[in-house]
Amino acid sequence: MRLRHIKGCEDFISDAKECIREDKAIEQKGKIQDIFKEKRPLQIEIGMGKGQFIRNMAIKNPDINFIGIEKYESVLMKAIQRKRNLETEKEIDNLRFLCADARKLAEIFDVGEVDKIFLNFSDPWPKDRHANRRLTSPDFLNIYDTILKKDGVIEFKTDNRGLFEYSLEVIKDSKWKLNYCSFDFHSEKESEGNIMTEYEEKFVGQGNKICKMIISR
Repeated sequence: MRLRHIKGCEDFISDAKECIREDKAIEQKGKIQDIFKEKRPLQIEIGMGKGQFIRNMAIKNPDINFIGIEKYESVLMKAIQRKRNLETEKEIDNLRFLCADARKLAEIFDVGEVDKIFLNFSDPWPKDRHANRRLTSPDFLNIYDTILKKDGVIEFKTDNRGLFEYSLEVIKDSKWKLNYCSFDFHSEKESEGNIMTEYEEKFVGQGNKICKMIISR
């Protein structure tokens, strides 16, 4: 993925009280919830983009702590700015950000520390030689297996049919079980109350079908 670099984004991220960087998070492994005012159940979104989904999840669920994870600093800066723009009257104190590569998550979170993981419109990495970079690859599922609570779940949404079918094959050959699966999520009753990402709004507006699965162990 090629992104436009925004001058000053590195310093902005380093100074942001709402955000913790990968190196510091690794040093403080198991204490990630110290960045919140209060310890609550923890849910994370990996590759959150500009943060619309997790921001609205935090507003809707004040009794849950949310961490949006994004490795691209220029994108993360926009997510933080948009959060601040909504805080003119009240702080969203159950939402924080982590600037990190998803491959490092087992070095950041304790075993069983996370209650739920969201994967929304992840990069499909369509070339076979890049399959291990997909966030639903066996390597990443092993990471999630470590940090997720025993009764925790993963929710995955995408508009990319190829990525979805690949993910189903990976699940079939793993310890994970499929709790829910749809190739046209927005046509089903389960989509009631669904919170959309920026990409989801765009794709639905174009008439694209959204695939969704929920998995657990």
